[in-house]
Amino acid sequence: MRVGLIGAGRIGAFHAQTLADHPAVTGVVVTDPLLERAHVVAADVGGSVAPDAQSMIGSIDAMVVAAATDVHAEMMLLAAEAGIPVFCEKPIATDLPATDVVVERLRHLDIPAQIGFQRRFDFGYRGAKELVDSGRLGHLYSVRTTTHDYDPPPPGYHDTGIFKDTQIHDFDSLRFVTGQEVVEAYADGHTTSTEEFGDDRPVDTGVVILSLTDGTRTLMSGIRHDPLGHDVRMELFGTRDSVSVGLEPRLPLRSVENGVAPPAEPTPKTFLDRFAPAYRDEIAAFIEVAQGRLASPCTPDDAREALRIAVACDLSRAEHRPVEMKEIA
Repeated sequence: MRVGLIGAGRIGAFHAQTLADHPAVTGVVVTDPLLERAHVVAADVGGSVAPDAQSMIGSIDAMVVAAATDVHAEMMLLAAEAGIPVFCEKPIATDLPATDVVVERLRHLDIPAQIGFQRRFDFGYRGAKELVDSGRLGHLYSVRTTTHDYDPPPPGYHDTGIFKDTQIHDFDSLRFVTGQEVVEAYADGHTTSTEEFGDDRPVDTGVVILSLTDGTRTLMSGIRHDPLGHDVRMELFGTRDSVSVGLEPRLPLRSVENGVAPPAEPTPKTFLDRFAPAYRDEIAAFIEVAQGRLASPCTPDDAREALRIAVACDLSRAEHRPVEMKEIA
């Protein structure tokens, strides 16, 4: 199987190596708006370079999109029209109408597609889901999630705000772990000092309360800058047990209690430090999806629902009120 890789940045380079290491992949074809970057990544994995995505069509069997957000929809439609299975990093698009165009076209053409919400492949999140599904947690009282970045996005990054760009991972993992849908959202947030993070920065600190189908409440914290490291957790409190995802020695959180050791070094500083195995496993799953051996473990419809929750949160913050999900088409 030959796989076309769109985007040769940090996550693109990581995916390139994962693809090259997979026994079913016979070749990796890389393209990027900065062709010199594509040449570097291709050379590192023994792949080849294409001048653009269109030129790959006809020579690849599957496509992995790890390019900038604003071309995700275009690349997915290109793959769909060519009849090529496609993996795309989240989001499909930053608004629901553009997302719907892609989702409907993929459905109409019956093209296998997987969206890159990598937490679905993380050992901890999968373990939490198993506990919920088995009933060993009992009825859920509440869920808490944390997504705190070590560093804010670099200058020039297309930042769509804390809900769509960062906490959207929490929205997806909440649905994945609990098996429930969100029925109401209340959200607020603010922007920190422009001196530290640059002018015109979107909301970079967010708090969210979500109500689930059975009445369970979820509390969510999102921050663009955590001086100790990349902190991603989920805590589930039930009638039979309470568990945490991400509670481990390197957790970037310092206790002020007597006798409690500081976090072990090195604490994770990037999403790749925190989730490297999950990123590898999601690409391995996509290869099976492309081969027709596995149903997509994260569908375009899943991605749309996560974006829909983010849209509800943006509306809630703007209007300072709870938003019922039925308000969001």
